[in-house]
Amino acid sequence: MTDLRSTSTRQRKGASNACAAPASRPLLALSRTQLVARFQQALTKRDGYDGAHCIHELWMRGEMGMQIERALNELWQAAAESIPEWLPTRHIEWLAAAYEAAALFERGRRGRSNVYLILLDYSDSRADPFGVYVGMSGYPPATRFEQHKAGVRAAGSVLKRGLEVLTGPTLHLQGMQRAAAARCEEQFAEALRLRGIFVQGGH
Repeated sequence: MTDLRSTSTRQRKGASNACAAPASRPLLALSRTQLVARFQQALTKRDGYDGAHCIHELWMRGEMGMQIERALNELWQAAAESIPEWLPTRHIEWLAAAYEAAALFERGRRGRSNVYLILLDYSDSRADPFGVYVGMSGYPPATRFEQHKAGVRAAGSVLKRGLEVLTGPTLHLQGMQRAAAARCEEQFAEALRLRGIFVQGGH
């Protein structure tokens, strides 16, 4: 069976990014029962955007990883083309902590630099199978990830272990002035480390 989640750049035809950002948690007021029912409706309607918000809200509430993985698989099978790019393709135990750390920072005045996160695979060497790379670039995060994987000014950790861009936590940290982005990159990396996340980059 083809894995619909295998694309590295996560560029999805028809994916919607124009509505509510995941950090705003638009489904926060719903009960778990309501979220599960709404998710089933999203599957029926092949609505990747609404299904993604259902999964995200359950994820932020600490839903079991097995349940998140199952929901992700179901959504990819039902609505791959409309899943927004901010939804990760696999369960990450510390994702809520990454959002919490990112919320400490603001974009400030507009510029051309972007702070980004890349999920790293440490399943061969660490108890926690995932780490994260924190970077800053004038390129969009997806483009910079492709450059890393192609060996263009690549960080070794991303070249060897990079899995995907974690778009959601840093959506509000795009289009920053360069100096502010450089400070944010460093401080954000430290905020993630303080939350027990294994971090590369951030300098």
